[in-house]
Amino acid sequence: MTIDFRNINSVWASIVAETLKRLGLACVVICPGSRSTPLAVAFAQQSPHLEVISILDERSAAFFALGRAKATGVPAAIVCTSGTAGANFYPAVIEAKESCVPLLLLTADRPPELRNCHSGQTVDQLKLYGTYPNWQAELAIPSPDMGMLAYLRQTIIQAWEKTLHPVPGSVHLNVPFRDPLAPVREVETLHSTSLEFLQSQFQPEHFFTHIPTQLLTSNTTYRRDFYPDEWLNSSKGIIIAGVAQPQKPREYCHAIAHLSKILKFPVLAEGLSPVRNHADLNPNIISTYDLILRDRSLAKQLAPEVVIQIGEMPTSKELRNWLTDTSGQRWIIDPSDRNLDPLHGRTIHVRIGVEELGSGREGHFSSSSSFSYLEMWLTAEAKVREEVNRTLSEMEDLFEGKTAWLLSQTLPPKTPIFIANSMPVRDVEFFWQPNSLDLQPFFNRGANGIDGTLSTALGIAHRQQSSVMLTGDLALLHDTNGFLIRNKFVGHLTIVLINNNGGGIFEMLPIAQFEPPFEEFFATPQDIDFTQLCATYNVKYELISSWKELQEKLNPLPMQGIRVLELRTNRKADAKWRKENLGKFLASGV
Repeated sequence: MTIDFRNINSVWASIVAETLKRLGLACVVICPGSRSTPLAVAFAQQSPHLEVISILDERSAAFFALGRAKATGVPAAIVCTSGTAGANFYPAVIEAKESCVPLLLLTADRPPELRNCHSGQTVDQLKLYGTYPNWQAELAIPSPDMGMLAYLRQTIIQAWEKTLHPVPGSVHLNVPFRDPLAPVREVETLHSTSLEFLQSQFQPEHFFTHIPTQLLTSNTTYRRDFYPDEWLNSSKGIIIAGVAQPQKPREYCHAIAHLSKILKFPVLAEGLSPVRNHADLNPNIISTYDLILRDRSLAKQLAPEVVIQIGEMPTSKELRNWLTDTSGQRWIIDPSDRNLDPLHGRTIHVRIGVEELGSGREGHFSSSSSFSYLEMWLTAEAKVREEVNRTLSEMEDLFEGKTAWLLSQTLPPKTPIFIANSMPVRDVEFFWQPNSLDLQPFFNRGANGIDGTLSTALGIAHRQQSSVMLTGDLALLHDTNGFLIRNKFVGHLTIVLINNNGGGIFEMLPIAQFEPPFEEFFATPQDIDFTQLCATYNVKYELISSWKELQEKLNPLPMQGIRVLELRTNRKADAKWRKENLGKFLASGV
């Protein structure tokens, strides 16, 4: 460990980098620029203790860092120069807030005397991200004073802690620097004399001794060993396993399965929940609830008395409307301080993780009514799942919804898969088949945008098991700068591209019947030849013409590089199929 005493900026930046390394930072993304030179040099000097990656486009870089933090649970840091560079972090900051992902943003800035005087590349960077960061502050101008170095160290520790607690999210530190920015020795001045004295007094191991290697938090081991009487006494209750990407998915799924076993409640498992990929743990999984609830008569019979929601509400509009129409008491199990009830129902938030609920009491029922309710759900699930499987297995046309169904059965065990927003997440909810492959779903469902889709997927796949991304054409095109990461990327990502030449999700909305302006302003077809696009970025490309060919390409997966597998589908025909068939998988009167 060496502190760079060539000038005060290099000292300051060295303290930042060394402190973060000791706190546990593993990955920092650097966007090129001049004002951030001290930070870029300091982090580069920490290699190989830190992975330091240079990424050109700031928006792409921020989402790559977001992906790394999603995959590891450890904050990733990202550095940029002054001016509009930091503004490009904003979409990722919003997603980090809404999906509880830890990020540390270091935006270099000009000193106060160069602001508000039309100095180049200078904008107001204070509170640049509004209310979205967990915390934000501006560091002091670097100063050759031991007390100020101690202030810097403690501020960095505070920033790191606030990325993780009380709820993971982003922290923004604005970091002003005066010249010289490069690590050149300063001319003989009083300032340089102060640096020499500072260097003689500085004792690195003593200075960094008390940096915590793990955070001490308030008691988070609270357990509810006895469930509420409303749960125990209910004969008609459901568990909703909503949108979640826990760091320990098997333990998470085991806890939900245990709760289901104790209460005899079915588990309505969102396609983005890991529960569907750990079916060996839980015999009570309901994966076709969206399709089941389209039968209005059956939906009325299935109205619950108790609803236990774990994590965020699933995507399904059918489920949401059904819950709104029922009057059951709802509990939300989630350790964060967020309001996770977009339906504004009679809701009690229990601020712990499902893993902390405790063992409960088994065998408390003698009534058969709860079993009949559970069996009603399981019977409907079996019937709809059988019909979905039969229909899709016989389908030879490249219907985009079949892709999600096929992926759930074909991918190698434990494969990380990033699922893009719009139609892919909905097709996953409709068709993703429960399995015991321990597949790892990832997604950006905090703000549900298509910003940074490719970059996030690359961040998740970096240094992981060979990974997959399922995306539509518009989401991929919105982030093609992510391909610039290819030379820094370690590992493999297969991009399963559903190219329906436009926004397929809009075909499902009422506006689709209005032409004009539907095609130009909503569907927005781009008419891109992905063969040429991939060649431009030196990315492997293959056009898939059959389901058998897709299956062969997905298992086994390559070990290195980026590959695009394109399926060309018919947007309007697929929308027509959904509208005509999603409600027909279950006959009334089950």
